[in-house]
Amino acid sequence: MQADEIGLLLKQERGQFLEFISAFEYRRSTGQKKREEELARELVRVLSGMANADGGTVLVGVEPDKSVTGVPHSGDELQTLLQAPQNLLRPQLSPACEKIHLGNLQLLKFEVASSMEIHRIAGGRSYYRVAAETPALPAEQIHSLKEAKRNVFYERQQTLNATWYDLDLDLVTQFVNKLHPGQDPQQVLNQTYHLLDNSRAIPCPNMAALLLFAKDPSRWHPRAGIDFVKYDGNERQHGASLNVIKRMRFEAPLVRLIDEAVGRIKEQIRERTILHDLFFRERLEYPTFAWQEALVNAVAHRDYSLAGAPVEVWMFDDHISVRSPGLPPPPVTLEQLRLQRSIHFSRNPLIVRVLADLGFLREMGEGVPRIYQEMETYGLHPPELSAEGFVFTVTLRNAPVYDEATLLWLNQFANRQVNMRQRRLLAYAYCHGKTFSTTEYERIAEVDRDTAYRDIRLMMKNGIVAPLKPKSRSYRIVEKL
Repeated sequence: MQADEIGLLLKQERGQFLEFISAFEYRRSTGQKKREEELARELVRVLSGMANADGGTVLVGVEPDKSVTGVPHSGDELQTLLQAPQNLLRPQLSPACEKIHLGNLQLLKFEVASSMEIHRIAGGRSYYRVAAETPALPAEQIHSLKEAKRNVFYERQQTLNATWYDLDLDLVTQFVNKLHPGQDPQQVLNQTYHLLDNSRAIPCPNMAALLLFAKDPSRWHPRAGIDFVKYDGNERQHGASLNVIKRMRFEAPLVRLIDEAVGRIKEQIRERTILHDLFFRERLEYPTFAWQEALVNAVAHRDYSLAGAPVEVWMFDDHISVRSPGLPPPPVTLEQLRLQRSIHFSRNPLIVRVLADLGFLREMGEGVPRIYQEMETYGLHPPELSAEGFVFTVTLRNAPVYDEATLLWLNQFANRQVNMRQRRLLAYAYCHGKTFSTTEYERIAEVDRDTAYRDIRLMMKNGIVAPLKPKSRSYRIVEKL
């Protein structure tokens, strides 16, 4: 059974919830075991980063290429590793640890839950897990993160009278068989996902488990679903001018809710006939990834303690808005999201881990930047991010920034490492004699002179632009077509 479990982990890639750590160091192609103090500090850096974020699994004895080399340490050295989270972290951390034997190799598997505290290495820094990296936290973010963690209690609450039998056990079994085949469902939900309290005669689910798997989620939360409203025109009307033309409500356990809502909402996304490569083709009015990612993020990261409001999707003739109860939690800010910074904090880390393992959430902190990229690639305006009252809204507009001729012309640069700023510049140049200056780039891309210079040098290196004259600050487009 242990070998099967390790095999499943090795099929996965390093990421938000999984890390491999080698017990060896390699110098001049010769491998020797790491000193236990060095390995212990590496281990607690990753474990504390995961505990400060969303939790996860650390497997010690595996190389970056996922080859299993084992932990050669024994006796007192091994005890140093096992006790490192208590001895080297402040406050202490107590992850679940398991010794696993594969043939004559020994591995250590650590499971850590998202913590309500910020853990730091004694006398050192605090770390935070984002995707497959564990960077140190800047001092100003530590305070924001402490404040945010004070408000993530909701999904961990034990609901009065809720028991194991309030969960849809078929749904739980399907989930466990998909991700942890052959393992006991109660054990998986308890030890891996921290969704059960096993201290009583009948295991008791917390609120995260009920939202994810309950037979009747509305019994435990009145508005945990998704409301879809389609309006006639570009604005909401009320009273005698009420312009609602379709309304749908989706209520289901979260592991099913997203698929059910996406399946029905995509039927409302219109196709448009466009001229592309001299042929008329059908194209959806919004990039599929963009609106679905906005919806998934709303379900995963909403504030479920705001029990009177659901996630809402409002569709108009010229735009679609995904509305999520709860403002971005510190240290995430609207400004950082608009600047497309890779930043991640989960208000609901237990829910997020389940949805991520099911494939609904992928690279943490990259969802919003990807929405920007998809809208840009489609030739549409950037998403509009706003916060009003207690609602965070992502709005996507279907009016194109470029006409079809400009889009077709831009496609020749699609595979040549062109970022969004450079793409805007190329579209501008297309409409202005296919030339531009450094000053024009600074104005259009809204960047300083140094950034403009670096971007232009990169385009020159990739054969996209060339100076009009030697040492000139004006450039021409080098066309492939």
